[in-house]
Amino acid sequence: MTEVEVRAAQNVLEACAQTETIDKVVFTSSATAVICRDDRKSEIAGFDERHWSDLSFCRKFKLWHALSKTQAEKTTWALAMDRGVNMVSVNAGLLTSPPDLSIKNPYLTGAAEFYEDGVFVTVDLKFLVDAHICIYEDDSSYGRYLCFNHVVKRHRDAIEHASRLTPFAPSPPPSFDQDMKIIQRTISNKKLNKLMVGFESGPQLDGNLV
Repeated sequence: MTEVEVRAAQNVLEACAQTETIDKVVFTSSATAVICRDDRKSEIAGFDERHWSDLSFCRKFKLWHALSKTQAEKTTWALAMDRGVNMVSVNAGLLTSPPDLSIKNPYLTGAAEFYEDGVFVTVDLKFLVDAHICIYEDDSSYGRYLCFNHVVKRHRDAIEHASRLTPFAPSPPPSFDQDMKIIQRTISNKKLNKLMVGFESGPQLDGNLV
């Protein structure tokens, strides 16, 4: 499937390169193309768009979704630079709008580790759409943009997401210590929020991002 996704992305960008009327390509990628690295816990300053997932790390832990998204995005960036295509990528978190939210979503492979390391991010559909529109319309947009409006960093948030994914599974017993625990956030979307300040809908910030 990785080869299929890479080839599909390559074909689409090649078609865009051959179309003179296209001014900008907004390529939808994933946050998993950023966060899957062996040095994730040592990144005190946090993750942002400058980071790339490590392909060897993805293969070692069988993170196939991250592997395919990383390879596809790297391929399109190389082709865009070679063909002179004005491309911007949106590295989206886990989409939480039904029917996309499913236990079978390949993004969730490694979700427990994402949570513990403070990089488990989600995005709702409206914010994702607004981000795409803003990035396309704003002439100053460039490079990659991490796109999310919620960081899962509290135990109750993790339990809530788990219950939505597996509604018939028994809930774990309440734990005061766990409920009070807050995972340190190590990922940033400041670049996107700065771009969307003047956007008509405005950035939709979750309280957990403060």
